[in-house]
Amino acid sequence: MSALWTSDDAVAATLGNATHAFEAKGLSIDTRTLKPGDLFVALKDARDGHDFVGAAFERKAAAALVSRKMEANGPQLVVANALRGLEDLARASRARSDARIAAVTGSAGKTTTKEILRLALGALGTTHCSAASYNNHWGVPLSLASMPRDSRYAVFEIGMNHFGEIRALVSLVRPHVALVTTIAPAHLEFFGTCEAIADAKSEIFESITPGGAALIPSDSPYAGRLIARAKQSHVARIMTFGETGDAKLVSHDGARVKAEILGTPVEFSTGAPGRHIANNALGALLAVAALEGDVLNAAAALKGFSALKGRGARFDAGGVEVIDESYNANPASMAAALGLLGGSNGRRIAVLGDMLELGADAETHHAGLLKPIEEAKADLVFLSGPSMRVLWDRLPASRRGAWAATSAEIVAPLTKELRKGDVVLVKGSNGSKLSVVIDALKARAGA
Repeated sequence: MSALWTSDDAVAATLGNATHAFEAKGLSIDTRTLKPGDLFVALKDARDGHDFVGAAFERKAAAALVSRKMEANGPQLVVANALRGLEDLARASRARSDARIAAVTGSAGKTTTKEILRLALGALGTTHCSAASYNNHWGVPLSLASMPRDSRYAVFEIGMNHFGEIRALVSLVRPHVALVTTIAPAHLEFFGTCEAIADAKSEIFESITPGGAALIPSDSPYAGRLIARAKQSHVARIMTFGETGDAKLVSHDGARVKAEILGTPVEFSTGAPGRHIANNALGALLAVAALEGDVLNAAAALKGFSALKGRGARFDAGGVEVIDESYNANPASMAAALGLLGGSNGRRIAVLGDMLELGADAETHHAGLLKPIEEAKADLVFLSGPSMRVLWDRLPASRRGAWAATSAEIVAPLTKELRKGDVVLVKGSNGSKLSVVIDALKARAGA
């Protein structure tokens, strides 16, 4: 394997000083997952990475990128600021690459769409992709700086909590295609309105390369606003996907999807059911088309997709089918997940935790889940968290399982109620800690 970064390349990119020559095969910011030959980047975040430089060399790091020279037995690249040094590597990685690049953002479905794109583009050539949900101020530059030199395609997930965050990150990525999955009430605590969220997400259009494309969900109430923002950014091609547009969802039945991509009929299986998965796949295939890739071959690869942990992954818990949506939640993704539950066979049980960061309208958004619960014909509903109390008060007695202040307290009444053949949806914001419920269900199955 050729070096990802030589000391000469890294010095040129960062204008730092290398204490010794080195060749790094990869990058790492965590000694627990560092692989031999990685360049360890000593970021100051939750903890100061400089405290772990010695441990990095014990795990056979090729070198350490540091903000100050350390008393450590190994090559060091000394820069003024480690995060800035990582960003410099990211810029240099982008500048030297011939890869066709897609960037993905949205209020929900970012990681799922990124993983669908990984499969779709991977069928067409060597594809680099953001790891996990590396979509923040260090995750994006780390993913970009880790891009192999021979990548033909690359996909980067870009997230945000405040205005300006996407603008800074997409200026590093400079994508050929930028895709917005959806606009929904998320982070309203920081933005106030969905229009403001749409404006913040539209920052992803600002650094699209000349001739590139903006991909926008046509079914979104904010499609017009996103299109206007793309025009303000002078994007060459503005394309849409959904019920109408350049990529149209003709029909879907479970995991089977019929679509039209730029007028061409395409039939494929996503390997995971749900309308929201079908829409994510539709946007991904339009991205393939916008990158001038072979859409039919890309679509055929999607049968290998399976829902991600915490984002729709399923498992058996002693005869009970569990849909794990515990990673995150907002009103739109809650409705989509409840729709998935509604298409299930068996007794339908919803276990829902608080949706966080919804601001002053949090009570209204939680109460508003009553309609999708009724449409899903959920038989029993278990709720945890103070915000879910308002929904509990509106639930008819026939649907009430239990309410508790914490996710841990909901485990006992839930597991007592379960019987073989049940289908259980578990969903809430990450901070509502419904992973406790998932762990209990896995333990019940002996998983």
